[in-house]
Amino acid sequence: MDSEKLDLGADPSLLLVDDDDLFLKRLAKAMEKRGFEVVTAGSVAEGKTAALRGPAFAVVDLRLGDGNGLDVVEALHARRPDCRVVVLTGYGAIATAVAAVKIGAADYLSKPADANDVVNALLSRSDALPPPPENPMSADRVRWEHIQRVYEQCDRNVSETARRLSMHRRTLQRILAKRSPR
Repeated sequence: MDSEKLDLGADPSLLLVDDDDLFLKRLAKAMEKRGFEVVTAGSVAEGKTAALRGPAFAVVDLRLGDGNGLDVVEALHARRPDCRVVVLTGYGAIATAVAAVKIGAADYLSKPADANDVVNALLSRSDALPPPPENPMSADRVRWEHIQRVYEQCDRNVSETARRLSMHRRTLQRILAKRSPR
């Protein structure tokens, strides 16, 4: 499925909402290669405004700088109830997954998700479980990604990050000094 044009039906419109600009641009480019007509938004406010266009598909980050992505999901479904929405998050929790599905999300994926996972979630129409990912991240990579996200949220403050992760500061410094695992 890598970057081949897909049969998306009569309306290939896709709204991507994420405050991680680099991730947003990469995902937008990958989705355009697959035939989607992409509109991007970097905040809840921009997402709600873009939702007024009534896209057929949407990928929404759960936590945005100005609020909760579930507000965008609600706006999307108010405008177009058949919109297929996938919620992305770096903070996977059962409670938020249930909340996302209850308000109409078709699926819930943990970040970083690749374009193929997102497309599979957007286009799946059955109630069957999706197939497992072809190249899942290693446990070391998931741990490293989580530490990096918390580190960035703490404005790259090692002491605050270590406190939030219940980790010794020196241990965290050693982890941050290493390259990312595969």
